[in-house]
Amino acid sequence: MEVTVLCYSRCTTCKKALIWLEENGIAYRERPIKEENPSKEELAAWYKKSGLPLKRFFNTSGNVYKELKLKDKLPGMSEEEQLELLATDGMLVKRPLVVADNVVLTGFKEDEWKVLLEQ
Repeated sequence: MEVTVLCYSRCTTCKKALIWLEENGIAYRERPIKEENPSKEELAAWYKKSGLPLKRFFNTSGNVYKELKLKDKLPGMSEEEQLELLATDGMLVKRPLVVADNVVLTGFKEDEWKVLLEQ
């Protein structure tokens, strides 16, 4: 299974997630989310594949999210507008973001990762 992990080098959760992948023998390719921000097309495809609500793709605890007051604005935005916004800044995207053949995961939840990545 090919696994790509979009993460931010200074994020402690991302560091924990990468260590977990290594400890569990899961090969991955790391992609810096700030420098290689996902495109709107990538985000749309991942969102569709994930089955998750689009809000789960937003880094709701990040500074950019708070500065843009997205907590209040997101509910009134269309999916198209939300995807366009996510594609403007990698720091808006929840991380780590894992994209594999059959699964897309946002954030690091060890129990969820165990079930979905150790197949």
